[in-house]
Amino acid sequence: MSTRTTGRIHSWDLSTGVDGPGTRFVLFVSGCPLRCLYCANPDTWHMRDGREATVDEVMAEIGTYRGFITTAGGGFTVTGGEPLLQPAFTGTLLRRCKEAGLHTALDTSGLLGARAPDELLADTDLVLLDVKSFDTTTYKKLTGGALAPTLSFVNRLDRLGKRVWIRYVLVPGWTDDASAVDGLAAFLSGLGCVERVDVLPFHKLGTTKYDALGVPFPLRGTPIPDPALVDRVRGQFREHGLAAH
Repeated sequence: MSTRTTGRIHSWDLSTGVDGPGTRFVLFVSGCPLRCLYCANPDTWHMRDGREATVDEVMAEIGTYRGFITTAGGGFTVTGGEPLLQPAFTGTLLRRCKEAGLHTALDTSGLLGARAPDELLADTDLVLLDVKSFDTTTYKKLTGGALAPTLSFVNRLDRLGKRVWIRYVLVPGWTDDASAVDGLAAFLSGLGCVERVDVLPFHKLGTTKYDALGVPFPLRGTPIPDPALVDRVRGQFREHGLAAH
């Protein structure tokens, strides 16, 4: 893979929290095959809306913050959009970051997991896997995609012994069904690769982006989950022996 490989990117940011351990340089790539009703970044949906960048350009930007990132125990996270929509670009970035001694994380829905070659995953220290729902019908209505590829991908990650953090967005009326949560928790508890589950409460911080784009926000009228509901869902994962946050 050439370092002159180009990709379409939306933006980058420095963050701490659920994007991986420590302070992270987080790159948002453009393009996503899903249309999640709760998506907070509709401005990353289309490749055409991003700007072209080379791997070298991104690495130069990362280098500006390298000292700060490494001191804070962090690394590099590629998210989107969907990074596996651009596997050559994503894979080259992960390899370059690994060669530079940085911790690497891939944030993906897993829908395009089959596009990730073993070499790309070998350069990935941590996979942040977004599981949108464990009910196939709900998954389809919520995202426009299918659940099966994500489950196949996490099984593959388990066989490869990759570290995985699950991200589960809690949306009242959509992903709060107790039986579906229990089903997902039971499935995940059987995988040795899953280190933690981050239950992320649905929010409406992306509403202004929809307004700016002239695109209706489908869940504008959906309430954010109350603390009791968040605690219940986290508790369900913990009942299956999973570390839930």
